[in-house]
Amino acid sequence: MAGMEILGVKPRDAVEFVALMRRLKQESQLTYRQLEERAAARGEILARSTLADVLGGKRLPRPELLTAFVHACGRGSEATAWLDALDVIARGEALEHGLDKADPAPTEPAEAAPTEPVRHGQPSDKRFKGHLLPLTMAAAFGAVTASVAWMLIPFGRPAGDVQHTESTTSGIWSTLPRGWVRLRPVTALHLCLTDGRVQNYRYVPLVAVQRPCDEVAPQTTLLEPTGEGNYRIQWHHPDYGRGCLKALSEGPGAGLLEPRDDCEQGSSFEIEPSGLYGSGQYVLRVKGQGCVGIVGSSTAEGTEAEMEPCVGKGGQVFVIDLLP
Repeated sequence: MAGMEILGVKPRDAVEFVALMRRLKQESQLTYRQLEERAAARGEILARSTLADVLGGKRLPRPELLTAFVHACGRGSEATAWLDALDVIARGEALEHGLDKADPAPTEPAEAAPTEPVRHGQPSDKRFKGHLLPLTMAAAFGAVTASVAWMLIPFGRPAGDVQHTESTTSGIWSTLPRGWVRLRPVTALHLCLTDGRVQNYRYVPLVAVQRPCDEVAPQTTLLEPTGEGNYRIQWHHPDYGRGCLKALSEGPGAGLLEPRDDCEQGSSFEIEPSGLYGSGQYVLRVKGQGCVGIVGSSTAEGTEAEMEPCVGKGGQVFVIDLLP
């Protein structure tokens, strides 16, 4: 069933429709983060995780996501045509594959993470509760996905991940794991520092929160030495690329930690040993901004990390260990 014309083309099926969405993103020359920020400026939500799933062929977009996406790409005047085409394609897919349009995919798949551990580097389709498109979509987009996916560090641990790097603070020597790591607050060791949403919605972009460690994959964390016991905290994701945490000092997100595409904008964290030697416990300090801590030392899933006056206890102490 042919759809309405968009970008001068009448998409015949979901594969061609999503291919046109990818083309629109490429023509906009905007990153996932920039698209999300543009949508937020209009008061719309365009979660990078959801958009990446759609453009990666996981499912068709919901109408509100498609509208936000087209506007963010600077083609808002064409939103109606895109929605009409989506409606035609979605009805065709429902008839062909038995999909139930009344049961749309959630807009925040990261909150619907798998309930069982995911092997490192192997994303599970349980992470996405939306209906999967035909497998031919994966093949159709394989070459394109490879060109835009992060390629700096492959999945699986870097060679030599059992090596350690030495740091010293006040004469206390400690060792940090080198490779894919977890940052776990000592107040809730089953939780890991990863991306999520601010619970009171005072800030729209993704920030650092604590979530169950077995729900973090396929995102991974790496510590990048910057000298003199300082590190950047890098997050790597096959869809979003690399992002380095920045401790925000002003604006509505002041105090929060936001991943930035340009790692040169990332904060430099002084990682100081805490507790007994060999305990793997550390405090993360940013000069002039305090220490990273879980708000209220909460043990609740989804609680944000924020910059606080350094006290060196409770939610400000993290265990840093290699990813199992």
